[in-house]
Amino acid sequence: MIFDIAIILINYNSSKHTVNCIQSIVDNTSEKLNYQIIITDNCSRKEDYLALKEFCETISLPNLELHRNNINTGFGGGNMNGIQFANSKYYAFINNDTLFLNDCLSILKNELDNNPNIGIAGGQSYNESGDFMVSWDHFTSPLKEIIGRNFLEFINPKKYPKRKERYTTPIQISFISGSFMFLKAPDFNEIGGFDTNIFLYYEETDLCLRLKKIEKHAYLIPEAKFIHLHGASTEKSLAIKKELKISLLYVIRKHYGLFGYKSVQLFLIIKYLLSSFFKPKNWQLFILILLGAPLSQSLKTKQKLEPV
Repeated sequence: MIFDIAIILINYNSSKHTVNCIQSIVDNTSEKLNYQIIITDNCSRKEDYLALKEFCETISLPNLELHRNNINTGFGGGNMNGIQFANSKYYAFINNDTLFLNDCLSILKNELDNNPNIGIAGGQSYNESGDFMVSWDHFTSPLKEIIGRNFLEFINPKKYPKRKERYTTPIQISFISGSFMFLKAPDFNEIGGFDTNIFLYYEETDLCLRLKKIEKHAYLIPEAKFIHLHGASTEKSLAIKKELKISLLYVIRKHYGLFGYKSVQLFLIIKYLLSSFFKPKNWQLFILILLGAPLSQSLKTKQKLEPV
């Protein structure tokens, strides 16, 4: 059976969020849509996984699947694991800390059906209090990293529209937030899906840059509205900050070459060397970047297999 949409969710020690996310999808999605929900459990703690497993076994949702990894494969890897069980025309990659406010899936599907220029789309996000949140960004690039996004918007507003503007109609953008990404399965498959070298962060940037190369562009669709609780399964830590820089420099090197990579590396070396005098923890970031922030230092390489 071919579904209209395959919804891919990742659970990592946050089963309560996953349950709430699924419930919001069911409550807000039109019965006319034929969809499947595929959950990748990214090696959560046993009690969290078992709680989610119990929910999946008791809820009356025949097209719901739960698959458990015996290692944390990261964001891209977790989604790619889920994709292998999908059989649909569209993919919706949704963070489990997301709650639909309306029929997002029908709205996004309708936009992609009627605009062949759209390669990937996302809705407008709000925080838990209902306040507006920025849902997209300009491409990660040497220019953006060195001079900043606000200056880019000031000097070239046509190419770099304001991120904090409240748009009411669809607008072409650089890339959408990874919290909710909707695209046609053939387009995703053509570019090879997520780059699983990236463990966490910048996956959506890389994906949208590769879609752009086949003339498929990212769009914000403000009519589709959702709450993003943000960072429900990722704690702030020095290790996470290091992961951010590893992914950043990997994506820069991949898409902007050696010169772009060296430019950003030098900028970050100076930045973290100076800031380490006031924030001693930044010394570790300085050392990491000085060494080139290699993938060998990623959290991906520091795990042990856990029995399923």
